[in-house]
Amino acid sequence: MIVEYAPGTGARLAEPLDFHKFKLVLKGELEIGSSAPNGIKLVDKDNALIPIELVPALPGRPEGGDWELGYAKMIATACKLGWIDAETNAIRAHIERHF
Repeated sequence: MIVEYAPGTGARLAEPLDFHKFKLVLKGELEIGSSAPNGIKLVDKDNALIPIELVPALPGRPEGGDWELGYAKMIATACKLGWIDAETNAIRAHIERHF
């Protein structure tokens, strides 16, 4: 699953049915330590925190229980692997930059 974010257009989901990969494709500039208006926060040059509740609300999300079940399983796996930030209730995502 890919969360695409551009400062001018906001965030949307791409490849929403791929529950085995999770990354942020950043199109444009966002400073490390700053947060986008939707709560996406850059932790360092390679990682971001994306609020767990944001992902289901993004454009590009398929409707239906199958997607919700797949997303819940992905979050459970991320939790087991230590990729969930409990303080912010966000999932860690690798950043891929496109300029």
